Amino acid sequence: MDRESIEKQVKELHQLLNQYGYEYHVLDNPSVPDSEYDRLLRELQDLEEQYPEFITPDSPTQRVGGVALSEFKKVRHQTQMLSLANAFSEADLRDFDRRVRQAIGDDFSYVCELKIDGLAVSLRYENGIFVQGSTRGDGTVGEDITANLKTIRSIPLRLKEPYSLEVRGEAYMPKKSFLELNKIREEQGKQLFANPRNAAAGSLRQLDPRIAASRNLDIFLYGIGDFGTTGVTSHHKGLDLLEKLGLKVNKERKQCHSMEEVLEYIEKWTNERSQLNYDIDGIVVKVDSLEQQNQLGQTAKTPRWAIAYKFPAEEVVTKLTSIELSVGRTGVITPTAILEPVQVAGTTVQRASLHNEDLIKEKDIRIGDWVVIKKAGDIIPEVVYVLEERRSGTEIPYQMPEHCPACESELVRLEGEVALRCLNPKCPAQRREGLIHFVSRNAMNIDGLGEKVIGQLVALELIKDPADIYYLTKDQLLTMERMGDKSSTNLIEAIEKSKSNSLEKLLFGLGIRHVGAKAAATLAEHFETMDRLASATIEELLQIDEVGEKMADAIVTYFENQEVEQLLTKLKQAHVNMTFLGQKRSQTADEDSYFYDKIVVLTGKLQQLSRNEAKEKIESLGGKVTGSVSKNTDLVIAGEDAGSKLTKANELGIETWDEVRFLEELP
Repeated sequence: MDRESIEKQVKELHQLLNQYGYEYHVLDNPSVPDSEYDRLLRELQDLEEQYPEFITPDSPTQRVGGVALSEFKKVRHQTQMLSLANAFSEADLRDFDRRVRQAIGDDFSYVCELKIDGLAVSLRYENGIFVQGSTRGDGTVGEDITANLKTIRSIPLRLKEPYSLEVRGEAYMPKKSFLELNKIREEQGKQLFANPRNAAAGSLRQLDPRIAASRNLDIFLYGIGDFGTTGVTSHHKGLDLLEKLGLKVNKERKQCHSMEEVLEYIEKWTNERSQLNYDIDGIVVKVDSLEQQNQLGQTAKTPRWAIAYKFPAEEVVTKLTSIELSVGRTGVITPTAILEPVQVAGTTVQRASLHNEDLIKEKDIRIGDWVVIKKAGDIIPEVVYVLEERRSGTEIPYQMPEHCPACESELVRLEGEVALRCLNPKCPAQRREGLIHFVSRNAMNIDGLGEKVIGQLVALELIKDPADIYYLTKDQLLTMERMGDKSSTNLIEAIEKSKSNSLEKLLFGLGIRHVGAKAAATLAEHFETMDRLASATIEELLQIDEVGEKMADAIVTYFENQEVEQLLTKLKQAHVNMTFLGQKRSQTADEDSYFYDKIVVLTGKLQQLSRNEAKEKIESLGGKVTGSVSKNTDLVIAGEDAGSKLTKANELGIETWDEVRFLEELP
């Protein structure tokens, strides 16, 4: 055969194998025997061996790479992967429904979907070809697990249409695969996986994709990073589009027109979830209209248009043998129940949070009690109630101490709080917890400086505050247990490297009350330097959308502290960066800019800029980019193959530009 005929045969085999794979793994309705699929795959492998120039990334032979990775690379998501707020009761759901109605009125519908218990992942397609897959990570940056995701047969390597988009889904391990895997591990004398979710997550974080391939994982896709790139106007139509493109979407979804319908759907699957061949841990409820989603917006961490209802947790009985106290970095004293080990929702539990003194009194929890425990949201163990009828009279009522277990300072309860708190700023437990937080991954991310090393450094009085870390010497480290020449050198290098972190890392690491990682990033971007933030007034802080009164007051109070001023001076003298180094998502723009305070929609394919680049330029000039056209839209920028959005803009009489005009307006 000539080369043209060979190339044609290869393409025909691609098409056949992709179709048969889709029928088997997505539709669960194979049209040919496995032997026929295997025969065609061997035929393709033989051709690619002889003519490697015809091997393409979307070839069915490329699902399992033979080379193991040394590490996972970091991947920045094109659109943030938000987490969902949780609901644990009908009251929580009705409260969510009330908030939605207050914001957008009564004319809307919900989409309910099964909440798959697996690992959230993102898949990126360019012109229909699967080019990258990643974990959720912190929502902004995940890990590249492309090679492992390619081993999931229900993920198409080529879409049925040449879309460029980022889709989100949940990779999971079917119950049958989980039982088979644990059977093999048991025969090999290896530790068993506690549940399918842990098994799926562990499989996708294997550096060798051949291991992931052996685990028989699957996936359901549930969304698109930016629906605006697709032309669809509702979530359920977006799911229909994913199916049309050949992606696997859960069939059990339902459009609901009232909270009563939502509750009926939840009741059905609460009762029937055991019949599924995969685990679910709840129901996701989303407002269907994308325009209404945009109206509702989001908080720093979660969308206001969606919520995850978590099923009632499995409950078990065990004995509470003692209560331990821990001191957090903000001085809060937290009691923890020590339990006789027991299995709950697939994991062994020995400790459960008791939260605070009021809860212990309210539930009359005593040392020696038999108690019922559950995992709140199937994650956090907690004591539900005491089995009083099983008391023998030897149980001991618990009394919270009056003094801090770490420094003996008197404990106080601040107005409006239920927690007891140690207010001693020099409390060693608070100092230790604060230091552990400072070096953690989302803060200064100092590799090698974990809890045990921090504990040693504090015990040896080598560090008392975060700034002391930057004055440590190799000779000091060598005096510590299990700290040799190489590990000491590596730690000094890691500390030095952290000096160049962007401001938001340092700001989060300082542990200011109410300032989480997201808020730290917003503050760093807005003020740009630590000095500007430190001198900000409450009024200036409240001008930022994500900053409320409590956070603003906490920030001002923090920087008024003389000890904080001394700490920042020490950090500056150690040459720790105090400036925002990231790329600004937005900035106060010149009011003369055309885009200032304008709502802009991008549609179609731009030639000179990517969609993200165009969005960043508009936002840097004071504009806001949204995903759907409405009467509030000021401008639509249309590239090639602009579809329904351009049509709607014309119907509404909204100004439209082509890419050339857009580029002319940019400075």
